[in-house]
Amino acid sequence: MTDSYLLHDLIAQSATQSPDALALTYGKQSMSYADLNQSIKDFVSGIRSLGLQRGERIAIYLEKRFETVIASFGATAAGCVFVPLNPLLKADQVGYIMRDCNVRTLITSSERLPLLEPVLADCHDLRHIVRVNAEQIPPGASPVTHLRWDELLNSPVQDGHRVIDTDMAAILYTSGSTGKPKGVVLSHRNMVAGAKSVASYLENTAGDTLLAALPLSFDAGFSQLTTGFHAGARVVLLNYLLPRDVLKVLDRELVTGLTAVPPLYIQLAQLEWPAGITEHLRYFANTGGRMPRETLTALRARLPKTKPFLMYGLTEAFRSTYLPPGEVDRRPDSIGKAIPNAEILVLREDGSPCAPNEPGELVHRGALVGMGYWNDHEKTAERYKPLPTSTPGREPGLVIPELAVFSGDTVRRDEEGFLYFIGRRDEMMKTSGYRVSPTEVEEVLYATKLIGECVAFGVDHATLGQAIQVIATPPEGSKLDTAALLSQCRNLMPAYMVPAHIDVRDGPLPRNPNGKIDRKTLSTEWIERQSAT
Repeated sequence: MTDSYLLHDLIAQSATQSPDALALTYGKQSMSYADLNQSIKDFVSGIRSLGLQRGERIAIYLEKRFETVIASFGATAAGCVFVPLNPLLKADQVGYIMRDCNVRTLITSSERLPLLEPVLADCHDLRHIVRVNAEQIPPGASPVTHLRWDELLNSPVQDGHRVIDTDMAAILYTSGSTGKPKGVVLSHRNMVAGAKSVASYLENTAGDTLLAALPLSFDAGFSQLTTGFHAGARVVLLNYLLPRDVLKVLDRELVTGLTAVPPLYIQLAQLEWPAGITEHLRYFANTGGRMPRETLTALRARLPKTKPFLMYGLTEAFRSTYLPPGEVDRRPDSIGKAIPNAEILVLREDGSPCAPNEPGELVHRGALVGMGYWNDHEKTAERYKPLPTSTPGREPGLVIPELAVFSGDTVRRDEEGFLYFIGRRDEMMKTSGYRVSPTEVEEVLYATKLIGECVAFGVDHATLGQAIQVIATPPEGSKLDTAALLSQCRNLMPAYMVPAHIDVRDGPLPRNPNGKIDRKTLSTEWIERQSAT
């Protein structure tokens, strides 16, 4: 084999080419590609000994560690499907996901398992629980088999089921900020094509060291593994408590690539960075929302030799666009153009293409388009739709429809083809007859340098339709002067965009499991408090 077609091929190929090269670092320990590949083979034998069939689901409820990576890639090598569960999720959320996708085997730890005891009895498809650090497991009468990680990996050698690249590889559950989480089904082809595309424009090589700071249950977090392994690079696993922990590891491990979400970058931009980081940090990449311009400016001042990559993606299609570093000075608010091997359209509601600078829905077509939402026909039909027959590349003689991801995000494309994010359709605020994006308001608030973090949202108002409410935290080490902030807003915004009220809170603001500021929870809680008074 000379190329990777299946997810676990990414590791197998690098193990063949450079067996002694380091694949993973966790704390003070490292693992070579040869050892990682052998552990995956051992995991496959263990899973096959349990009798799991092709396509059955394996849930992984662990922090970032070697076993998490082995189980994820080992599940696909066995012909099964891995379901990464964010370690921040509570028992009820874990139980819902495990029931929703009929999890057959759970990989967890002795410390985490007691947290799930109240919900496991309702997981009727669960047959096996594997504990990664158990010394001894007492026998029990439960229909669920309990075994240790080392027992699983010491099973007689067996091959995995036959798999092709259009088979399921993973189910990644969204954060569920607007209801129960949805399981996005991704194929081997989706994930491998994504790894190759992202690694190509980030120019990842075997000499890179990538920091995995985001949750591996988040598509951008797992991408640090896939892009790194495709390039034969080293990936450092980090479960950080404070933003300073990220800086320490960047410095200690001589990290060359960092990908994070805006809330983490906002916090990092307020800290003092070790002077030497920019000498080895080749790039930093943003995903999961637009980075405030002030934050981008502060990071670039701290990292003068480091290239910024501004990216846009969605779990349903993995990654969609990026802005090359050479364009950042000219258009810092842009999300760029389509990544390699993808096409991004901006369409009106009738499916026709938008004119330059006309707002429309971002639509993603190509090899990265996922397989839909698990067991949810209605939501799948809302997001995954056939492309109009007039779409470029869709000739009239093609009789089989092509499904694309209709993102629900409003963007515009300028005359040179660069895209600009406006907002999510379900988050747009309608005030005084105007449609206002919350990110547009937040961008101005960050530009004042009078706040730490913020979130904007619309609340019902008798005459305005919606009033703009803001929740903000003070900047590091000082107080927030709301009068001065509102005065700045009046100078920098049209009157209809000025917040009606600013609620000051101590930071940081709450995050959803993927590390993004949880706008939905903050707005819901604020509205409930107002209703109670």
